[in-house]
Amino acid sequence: MTLEAEQSHYLPPAGYKTRKAGGVIQSESKCLRTSGASGGTPNLNPKSWELGKLVVSRTMEVTTRLTWNDENHLRKLLGNVSLSLLYKSSVHGGSIEDMVQRCSHQGYTITVTYINENMIVAFVLGNYINLRESSTEPNDSLWFSLQKKNDTTEIETLFLNTAPKIIDKQLVCRLSENDIFIIRPDNKIYLDRMMIKNLKLRFYGHLQFLECEVFRVEGTKYNLDYTKRIMKAREHRNKLLADIRAYKPYADLVSEIRILLVGPVGSGKSSFFNSVKSVFHGHVTGQAIVGSDTTSITERYRIYSVKDGKNGKSLPFMLCDTMGLDGAEGAGLCMDDIPYILKGCIPDRYQFNPRKPITPEHSTFITSPSLKDRIHCVAYVLDINSIDNLSSKMLAKFKQVHKEVLNCGVAHVALLTKVDDCSEILQDNFLNLSRSMTSQRQVMNVHKMLGVPISSILMVGNYASDLELDPMNDILILSALRQMLRAADDFLEDLPLEETGAIERVLQPCI
Repeated sequence: MTLEAEQSHYLPPAGYKTRKAGGVIQSESKCLRTSGASGGTPNLNPKSWELGKLVVSRTMEVTTRLTWNDENHLRKLLGNVSLSLLYKSSVHGGSIEDMVQRCSHQGYTITVTYINENMIVAFVLGNYINLRESSTEPNDSLWFSLQKKNDTTEIETLFLNTAPKIIDKQLVCRLSENDIFIIRPDNKIYLDRMMIKNLKLRFYGHLQFLECEVFRVEGTKYNLDYTKRIMKAREHRNKLLADIRAYKPYADLVSEIRILLVGPVGSGKSSFFNSVKSVFHGHVTGQAIVGSDTTSITERYRIYSVKDGKNGKSLPFMLCDTMGLDGAEGAGLCMDDIPYILKGCIPDRYQFNPRKPITPEHSTFITSPSLKDRIHCVAYVLDINSIDNLSSKMLAKFKQVHKEVLNCGVAHVALLTKVDDCSEILQDNFLNLSRSMTSQRQVMNVHKMLGVPISSILMVGNYASDLELDPMNDILILSALRQMLRAADDFLEDLPLEETGAIERVLQPCI
């Protein structure tokens, strides 16, 4: 993140920034204000840059102290926004009045003070325009600290309703008539005991800081209420992660729950596995191949385990990915393979043949599967946007699959994928889904089509084209997974005693 300007006693207006691409300096003007300008575009010729009456020359570079990791942490904390550097104390001077003037009328800003190489204290304000001495109006503000310890970064946050103002050439933030935070023009910072405790800092009183920078927060959705919701979502996401990490299958009958994903071609089965893995790894991954072809991308039966992080232990569940269902005859997953999949007779990486189901004579056929090999929960995966367009032949295949599932007594849920806006689906407490009219209609359609209880119809937005994780999306993915595990526990609890050990005569029809 760089501001490039012409070197002189006066630097470009706040918001002007350039970037280098292929060795050529490209200019980008944002909120550029010039003295006496009334519309029109200022001259941005690198050799002759006129701002009002000031002509400057020779290029210099103003670069933020934020590391790439620090910036990434801030962007995630604030909801994947972008940051534009407005002010840097070592370049623009330490005057608080100048800082406020430079950063006023910029919308939401984040003020970052670098205490040392490993500690940052920052706050987000709605605007810098109401900081006169006479002003006592409190403003919502978000405060946070970033502290680097070994190879990790610890982040603490705090929401306050403070009244920031300029007093004696200092930026002072007050809470209930107490000064809780002060930035002085001599590069010293003050935090009171309450701030120190909540931000878990290791100093008290006045302290010299290395640098102060102010950024404009840019994002179409951004406001502090959105940030509050993002932070609450992260807390709930972390709780769901902890619950699933601590999960153990019912009565320790098996060490890992097997969840079968069944649905039409392109419905999001493989993407759901990728999304679950992404959440536990902390970044978007794509182990399972996905696509949008009319024929199934998945041709082998895959039994995927998920590790808790790249080098972590395997989690207590497996996701079993199948060939997509197809309405055409002789295409897609063969219906005669379904009973054998449910019973655990088909091994990992078995090559499906739409026209020829597996038989007990196949060299890889598992003749005596145990309970751990069986499917414990089936998820019917459907694209929420395509439910109304399912053909009669596809519906017939779904009902045939559902009949086999019911005959074997396996737990089942429906998983509606490709939800457009996950934040609108979640209620404020993140505990239940707030279904829109469109999604509610689709839920009722699936309920009538397959007889799946409404409480077992789940919605997610898989990570398909995303580059970053979203805590709202994570909550839907983890909530769906948790519901599948609970359904599998119900299945295990309901098993007859004779089925909790090795299962004999698996080739007999399920009753």
